[in-house]
Amino acid sequence: MALKLGVHVSISGGISHSVDNALEIGCSAFQIFTRSPRQWKTKELTPHETDIFKEKLANSPINSESVVVHMPYLPNLSAPTSEMYEKSILVLTDEVTRCNMLGIPNLVIHLGSHLGQGPKHGINQLVNACRKSLHAYSDLGLPRNKVKILLENSAGQKNSIGSRIEEIQSIFHILGQNDFGLCLDTCHLFAAGYDLSNESNVSTLIDLVDSSIGLENLKIIHLNDSKGDLGSNLDRHYHVGLGKIGAGGLRCLINNKKLSQVPFIMETPIDSIRNDVDNFEFVRNVLTDSH
Repeated sequence: MALKLGVHVSISGGISHSVDNALEIGCSAFQIFTRSPRQWKTKELTPHETDIFKEKLANSPINSESVVVHMPYLPNLSAPTSEMYEKSILVLTDEVTRCNMLGIPNLVIHLGSHLGQGPKHGINQLVNACRKSLHAYSDLGLPRNKVKILLENSAGQKNSIGSRIEEIQSIFHILGQNDFGLCLDTCHLFAAGYDLSNESNVSTLIDLVDSSIGLENLKIIHLNDSKGDLGSNLDRHYHVGLGKIGAGGLRCLINNKKLSQVPFIMETPIDSIRNDVDNFEFVRNVLTDSH
């Protein structure tokens, strides 16, 4: 089975350009924002824009199941009830709507921060926000939702929700798997204390995910090395193979047969050391067993 590999690509110039950008790199998977990730307001997608995107994707070798939208950074779905919390729910509803319009079946969300109110309160807020958003979408009278909301693990920063697999399992158990799935970020895992530097530890993690949440619910892996040390709770992505996780452990993850159906998408820096193409080529040509 060929590795499904890609990067986060730009939508500059129009959302359909993301397909062109992914194909230019050679991606078989890719991730986008549907809007500026650091603004609350955005313009609506037009049917013309979405039709062009869907046509380009359908005529490409990239399967839509390997495409994912990442929610903007500003919303906090675990926050105490406030204007920001209500705005966060509106953004999630809008992103579910936009994904359905684009025919993209995966929407990654950050689980947010409880802002000192405690994990239990934060999880209740998160569950409520997700349910409210899906109910709001159904009330719009649009076609049935075909988008899975993917819960992404956090790096364990102060007050954050979802740094432990067991915590995500508890959230997933409440929400159910019909409309929800899992996105694992390797940098976040490492920062939260999951050592991915060797084959034994990688296998242990995969077995934990399988027994607690189910690998069938793992839809996307964010393939990032870590600038910070193991257990540092530092969310600092780094070039694949050049960070504290290292090439050996990430090679074991990429080539694990249990993950052969899961797309790997990189969110690595663009700097004088490497760009997206460099990281993509390194993984494809150096880390995969087929080369």
